[in-house]
Amino acid sequence: MLEKLAAAGMDIVRLNMSHGDHASAAKVIKSIQTLNKKISHPIAVLLDTQGPEIRTGDLKTELELKNGSVISITVRDNVDVESTSIHINYDDLIDTVNVGDRITVDNGIINFEVLEKKSDGTMTCKVIDGGILKSKRHVNLPGIRVNLPAITKKDKMDILFALEHQVDFIALSFVREAADIAELKELLGDKIGKIKIIAKIEDQSGVKNLEEILEAADGIMVARGDLGVEINVAEMPNVQRRIVRLCAERGKRVIVATHLLESMIENPIPTRAEVTDVANAIYEEVDAVMLSGETTVGKHPVRCVEQLVEIAVITEAITGLEFTKKLQHVNDKQSLAVTAVDLAESLSAKGIVVITRRGFMADYVTNCHPQNTRIYAFTNDSQTRRRLILNRNLSAFRSAFSQDPEKTLQTAFDILKKKAGLNEGDKIVVISDVLAGTGIEAIQIRQL
Repeated sequence: MLEKLAAAGMDIVRLNMSHGDHASAAKVIKSIQTLNKKISHPIAVLLDTQGPEIRTGDLKTELELKNGSVISITVRDNVDVESTSIHINYDDLIDTVNVGDRITVDNGIINFEVLEKKSDGTMTCKVIDGGILKSKRHVNLPGIRVNLPAITKKDKMDILFALEHQVDFIALSFVREAADIAELKELLGDKIGKIKIIAKIEDQSGVKNLEEILEAADGIMVARGDLGVEINVAEMPNVQRRIVRLCAERGKRVIVATHLLESMIENPIPTRAEVTDVANAIYEEVDAVMLSGETTVGKHPVRCVEQLVEIAVITEAITGLEFTKKLQHVNDKQSLAVTAVDLAESLSAKGIVVITRRGFMADYVTNCHPQNTRIYAFTNDSQTRRRLILNRNLSAFRSAFSQDPEKTLQTAFDILKKKAGLNEGDKIVVISDVLAGTGIEAIQIRQL
């Protein structure tokens, strides 16, 4: 199935550590490593931490909750949750919420209003939106600062697992402030910069502190599942646009996730609204769109990937949209990349070739959001190649570097003609943070 998904257009595999264990995750990573030896463009691996999640307890049988009924919620473990109450695994729940506050379960499907708090560790709540409650459903407390650590004990174990297995990205859940990213960087040690950090924005604190989080992280995931519960769902499109635009201005990667093709969990085709939602994310020039339930528990995983690819290809064919604003915080290397992109666009070049060891110059070129010219990055490091997969409008290749810059370039040109569909005589722009000062100008116009 992984091979079929890769053939359909999957670039990155996400390991959701809220489900499964290290053994199952290691099996997927090993399968991807084996697959990468056979396919032309490797698949990167992103480990997604569970984060400080609050969940309901185990139920022997599903619990039917009817609108208007009054139930008891407890944080105590020794209560029979089936007959008398619902257990929620957050010790500070009673102290945190107030009468009149809302408790949301299962991504907003079930909602309670707090009626009374009691001294025995329980409270009574009214069922506002009922439904069937299953075991271990996710709980949100909209607008309330949850008193839980940014990185839990489980998260630390999962992060150490990520280091051991050399994943390419770590997505940190429920990032509320830049200090959360700093804590992750401490755990990464000398792997900072090699494993890229994606901050998941999932609540009001994350939205409020977005700019400081952007400074600390390598990218942002617009995690619309929890975010759409924690904020007014009608504000979701505007928040998404603000996040995407800020990422573009600051030169950071951005992923839009959750409910992209939700109906395809069951159905073979998406709704018209879903197609438009995906297209709008691509109009906004995000780096990636991410599937969740569609490719984990869905009936049509390969079709979902194929559908995303088709929407992306057709949408990206429309030119002149330019949603993003000008870059901010431009340094010398970023200015060099801006010049290379402007030159390539003015010449209608077939591509921008970037020769880079650690991928920094490829990032700078990506930050410019070239509209009509694809980026081709060449590196001699496999992990750099994999992590560059997240960059929009970029194809990454691994090739040997020679002490003779011309040989390095010729190797890249041969790969472009063989694997990227470019032809003899095609005009390209070359930029490098490796070859400059050793006989090759920082920017060149070349013909294949």
